[in-house]
Amino acid sequence: MQVLFETRDPRAAGLKSVAEDRARFVMRRLDWLVPRARIQLSDINGRRGGVDKRCQVELLSDRTGAVVITALARDWRSAIDSALARAAHALMRLWRRARPHGRQRALTHATHR
Repeated sequence: MQVLFETRDPRAAGLKSVAEDRARFVMRRLDWLVPRARIQLSDINGRRGGVDKRCQVELLSDRTGAVVITALARDWRSAIDSALARAAHALMRLWRRARPHGRQRALTHATHR
């Protein structure tokens, strides 16, 4: 899986390897479904503090399309973990909806013959 990391904040730039490693770890079972991921970190309020660390995760998949999730937290790691967990969950939900249901499909064909 190719992971792109983007930030304009110099304090967040040091988290590049952490963000890439976390993305690969969370998506380890879904890497066949997600060839590319983009992680963007930004600080909304600057140095004022508060819940202002923003992580946006975009998962690009040929089968399900793009999944974009944004998370806000007090620190970068929490924002990264929250966004990745929610993105993985949303991707699985989309994949399950998009695939044909084998048993229902077989029953439908059997009853219409």
